[in-house]
This record gives sequence, C-alpha cells and structure tokens, in this order.
Amino acid sequence: MVFVIVAILAGLAAGFGGRAALGWVSLVMVILGIIVGLTNLSEKEAIPFLTAAIALLVANSGQVFLVIDEVAKPLGTVINAILTNIAAFVAPAAILLAVKAIYNLAKT
Repeated sequence: MVFVIVAILAGLAAGFGGRAALGWVSLVMVILGIIVGLTNLSEKEAIPFLTAAIALLVANSGQVFLVIDEVAKPLGTVINAILTNIAAFVAPAAILLAVKAIYNLAKT
C-alpha cells in the first residue's frame, strides 16, 4: 500500500505545481510494479488483480477528470495525476501477470 501513498502525494504535488518530479515518481512506480509483478502476486490473485488493473487503466485512459479543473482548479489535475501514478505501478505488474497466465495456459 506504500505505492498508493506515494501516488497520492505525487498527485497532490503535481496539482499544486510540482510537476518536475513526476517523471522520477513514475519511474519508481514502474520499477515497483515490475518487482511486485515478478514476486508478490500468486496465481490465486491473478484474475482479481487483472480485472482491477483493466478497470483502473480504462478509467485513466481518457483523462476525464481534467474537466473538473473548469470548476475546481486544480482538483481534476490532482485526480488525474494520482490515477496516472497508480497506473504506472499497476500496468507493469499486470503485463507480467498476464504473460505468466498466457504461458501457463499455453503449456497445459
């Protein structure tokens, strides 16, 4: 759950002008996602994790929350940055887990 706290803090920083560190935060989130994808996810957790990852990545893909900035600046930017950071963590783990699942299906 540490990644969620990092994602929220980085999202808040991005929303209030601290965009300089976003690249580094995204890189750290991707590395953590790779580590989690390689080590921490069991076969039992695969389907729920992949389902949640799909929902998160689809929700983040359109950047629909940026419209909120029209009425409550910078709330939309903050929400979008938080989702982007969480997606940076989840995407590599989901890719690795999906490849493992495909490999296991292919070998049976």
